[in-house]
Amino acid sequence: MNAFETALAGILGKEKLAAIQRLKVGIAGAGGLGSNCAAFLVRSGFKRFRIVDFDVVESGNLNRQFYFAAQVGKSKVAALKENLLLINPGLEIEALPEKIDEGNVTALFSCCDVVVEALDRAEYKRMLVEACLGTGKLLVAASGLAGWGRSDGIKIHRVKENFYLVGDLVSEAGPGCPAMAPGVSVAAAKQADVILAYFLENLAGRDCCG
Repeated sequence: MNAFETALAGILGKEKLAAIQRLKVGIAGAGGLGSNCAAFLVRSGFKRFRIVDFDVVESGNLNRQFYFAAQVGKSKVAALKENLLLINPGLEIEALPEKIDEGNVTALFSCCDVVVEALDRAEYKRMLVEACLGTGKLLVAASGLAGWGRSDGIKIHRVKENFYLVGDLVSEAGPGCPAMAPGVSVAAAKQADVILAYFLENLAGRDCCG
């Protein structure tokens, strides 16, 4: 273990940390939700990631996404990998600059124990949820986190045993209700908290996919 992991083991305990480090986390989308959720998961001890997004960092992303000005123009997955490794240099990250569609969604996340839905458009969210339901994976999606002054409304909704939805289910991002850092960060933190709690409470001793 490196210094970061040794310190975290002092908080979680070595057995719990080892259990969550065996898990593989799929991040579908590396925007506001995906980039921030990944950072929270890394800080919580998760170590193995597959991050998928075809986009590049733009200046308009910096108000709410886990990127920096010097990374504008860089692939989001490459930039996010850089930033996450600054937290824990021992991470195992597959950074895939691909667009998720109906033809590849199942294969992209087949080896993951949990999938974080962090996509922008409703039809892509639905596609990912439909692909993951019934696979036995933990799926944590989001809906309704835009605007400001509404963070108390961002809740965790348990839809099925292994499917959780985070958000107020109302506040869709748009011209009069933009996605802002506080709401996005609250939702991303709650997604990460669901994942941490789920595995520490229910799956700490199971064998995970390779």
